[in-house]
Amino acid sequence: MSGGRPSLEPPGMLAALAEMERDLLLERTAAGLARAKSEGKTLGRPAKTTPEQRADIIAKYAAGESVSALARMYDVSRANILGVVKPA
Repeated sequence: MSGGRPSLEPPGMLAALAEMERDLLLERTAAGLARAKSEGKTLGRPAKTTPEQRADIIAKYAAGESVSALARMYDVSRANILGVVKPA
């Protein structure tokens, strides 16, 4: 060995421990998300527009209003407007 600490673990032991810890982390995360959902918590980023605003946006877009004008009216991005009028 060149200047390093001698390894006490056989090769791969550290990798196996890291993999086991990662699996535990994933299980705990999934359990926490499931519990939050069952408690009725809303997950994800909050919407920038209300349901009423979204209905108005859809109506105005159908009436011929441009995406850019709607974005300026509601102070959101064009991508946000497109997500409302043309959901994936």
